[in-house]
Amino acid sequence: MSAFSDRPISDYNLQKRSGLPHTLQVLLSEFPREKWADHDNFIGLISFWLDRHLLFRQIMDTMIDQTQQVMDNRIEPERYSSQMSRYARLFVGQLHGHHHIEDTHYFPILANRDFRLQRGFAILDADHHELDHQLHLFTDAANPVIAPAGPTKYPTGAGYFLEVLNQFNGFLNRHLEDEEELVVPVILKYGVGDLA
Repeated sequence: MSAFSDRPISDYNLQKRSGLPHTLQVLLSEFPREKWADHDNFIGLISFWLDRHLLFRQIMDTMIDQTQQVMDNRIEPERYSSQMSRYARLFVGQLHGHHHIEDTHYFPILANRDFRLQRGFAILDADHHELDHQLHLFTDAANPVIAPAGPTKYPTGAGYFLEVLNQFNGFLNRHLEDEEELVVPVILKYGVGDLA
């Protein structure tokens, strides 16, 4: 048994790791990221799934940018609050749904396709629990900027919300990158099969 498999999953949580352990990159070396789009198994499920990840990144980038704009008085507070309400609802709803289908359908199937990677799927599952916690912090920080009080309607707490967004963004990007580098090579190698 390797030292990696002896270590608890918590040693690889989003707040500590800078990537997946080398032992989980066995298929990534066979299927490097820059060659994914050229593979026959890329079109369909993989490209759709990666587009979902791109959506999460784009919404997060937009929320960070617009929060910085409202703090710099470059966007009207009322407009900011209205847009942020829409983006926040979309982000939370879509991310919850995405993680649910991964946890209940994709990950159990993929983990059995290559037993060397099962521990990686346990790490991704633990990530989802951490991201759920981050979503709670996100929601708590978003509420004051979505429904500001007072005569000026200035979104109170925008500075704190920006801090929460930046921290969440770091965790989210780490998770999405690691998830992609574990999941995509498995599907490229073994095909879509019963995932669809």
